[in-house]
Amino acid sequence: MSDKNNTPILNANIRNVAIIAHVDHGKTTLVDAMFRQSGQIREGATVNERLMDNMDLERERGITIAAKNCSVHWKGVKINIIDTPGHADFGGEVERALSMADGALLLVDASEGPLPQTRFVLEKTLAAGLKVIVVINKIDRKDARADQVLDQVYDLFIDLDANEDQLDFPYLFAIGRDGIAQAKAGDHGTDLTPLFDMILEKIPAPGHLPDASFQMLVSDLGYSDYLGRLAVGRVANGQAHNKDTLVCVGVDGVPRPLKVACLQTYEGPALQEVPAADPGDIVVLAGIEEVRIGDTICTKGSASALPRIRVDEPTVGMRFTVNTSPFAGREGRFSQSRNLRERLFKETLRNVAIQVEETDSREVFLVKGRGEFQLAILIETMRREGFELAVGRPEVIYKEKNGVKTEPMEQLFVDCDERFMGVVTEKLSGRKGLMTNMINHGSGRVRIEFSIPSRGLIGYRDEFLTDTKGTGLLNTYFAGYDTYRGEFPSRFSGSIVSDRQGNSVAYALFNLEPRGQLFIVPGVPVYEGMIFGEHNRATDLNANPCKEKKLTNMRATGHDENVILAPVKAMTLEWAIHFIREDEMVEVTPQSIRLRKTILSAQHRYRSRGEKA
Repeated sequence: MSDKNNTPILNANIRNVAIIAHVDHGKTTLVDAMFRQSGQIREGATVNERLMDNMDLERERGITIAAKNCSVHWKGVKINIIDTPGHADFGGEVERALSMADGALLLVDASEGPLPQTRFVLEKTLAAGLKVIVVINKIDRKDARADQVLDQVYDLFIDLDANEDQLDFPYLFAIGRDGIAQAKAGDHGTDLTPLFDMILEKIPAPGHLPDASFQMLVSDLGYSDYLGRLAVGRVANGQAHNKDTLVCVGVDGVPRPLKVACLQTYEGPALQEVPAADPGDIVVLAGIEEVRIGDTICTKGSASALPRIRVDEPTVGMRFTVNTSPFAGREGRFSQSRNLRERLFKETLRNVAIQVEETDSREVFLVKGRGEFQLAILIETMRREGFELAVGRPEVIYKEKNGVKTEPMEQLFVDCDERFMGVVTEKLSGRKGLMTNMINHGSGRVRIEFSIPSRGLIGYRDEFLTDTKGTGLLNTYFAGYDTYRGEFPSRFSGSIVSDRQGNSVAYALFNLEPRGQLFIVPGVPVYEGMIFGEHNRATDLNANPCKEKKLTNMRATGHDENVILAPVKAMTLEWAIHFIREDEMVEVTPQSIRLRKTILSAQHRYRSRGEKA
């Protein structure tokens, strides 16, 4: 593409800013306050809190899972806001969101300070060369230490090799919940005016080449029942108009024709149809079916692709397979392999961090992602859509470097009471964790840092909460690949497995309670190979949960007392995924979560063990 004038000019009427932070540091709440003050939400209107968390899973868990766009207007300037997730497992969402931004607001809790995910999102932002405004949030907390946290943020910038320009970052202090921002921690702010003014002053306006043809990098995908597939991205150069004939350049470099059926931009949290899109604005195009994140949409006569979005490679894989249990097809609408295949490959279109590979079996797919939590969210989403499936244990993805086996490593940060330090250190050492730092201020709580293999954390989070009686905090960030640290036992207990199909009976469960922790109550349907308890010993136990008491004509005092069973462990998807061994699976349906052996028949399992031996 040749242009007469290659000097970029700025569109001063637009600012594109991403909001980045650790989980629960107040990103989405701050966006709510920005909506209210800019007039996007009228005075007195009743709206839900965390307006941008519009997915059911986001509202239930209180976290942001998918990056979303919205906009506000301030002093005649349109500010496009991208609300990003704070969890490292959703790093692909952060990376594609940053591709649309020219700057970022980094929120840091005034008490907790920079945490591992703060480091992760800031590292991505600095690598993208974006201008950063630091906001020390929640300064109204009783344990707030705003000035010390600001010093820690400076240390974090230095640790991430920020250049001189990036180190000279502007900062503000805020109470996002109340919609207050101020220049000093001791001031008494009244609204977010200082924040809006700083965005206009410090975040650079988007630049474009004045004579260049239209170009837009696809950073997100959507779907409308009326318009079909939607492509979301920032206009890099030129203008687009409704009904324009354009082309889409994919990863293969081949231009595919498309016609703009509808052109929309963000007004508040909603979309508004517009006749044309200005350079630098974030727009939504309808009218193309074959499009992926990272593709370039441009003018037909001068097709030139922009650099594709690059994301970190996945570190964890899980096997997804069709449900083959005797109860298959009873509770879900989609249970066939073609339904599973279509849904998984559809996910790769929207989520750049997910990879799906086909295996030797038509019914089994290998799904790779950033972490087991990201894959658990995918499974829960599919479950709510009506899918039935079975998944295996998460497995880390190994690599070979110069003939040496390497594995993904995590930097683990533990904050717990001093009295729990011994049990936490002992458990993590057994999982090949190496202590790298310990801070004890004499306050009764200690902060410990570990370098640990990613596989060492699979299944540990629930154990950690139990060991610290729910008072411990655990955070991690991906630290790259390092030399394989050897094997370690992942579970010291076996499984109690049903040896027949039927309904569980209180009498049988009462007599099995001494053997371990049970997962089911009386009256639950079971089948051969289904796991209904955790055995006290390391070996598996085949048992009959359907056994009834023999009835006789004899009656004696104490023989017919009422059976009282111990409470069962609540079955959650994350816990089930962490619990299973290599030869076990989790059966997931819209109504149930069951544990099962991969080989259901006890006779076939015995034969398989003999062949392996």
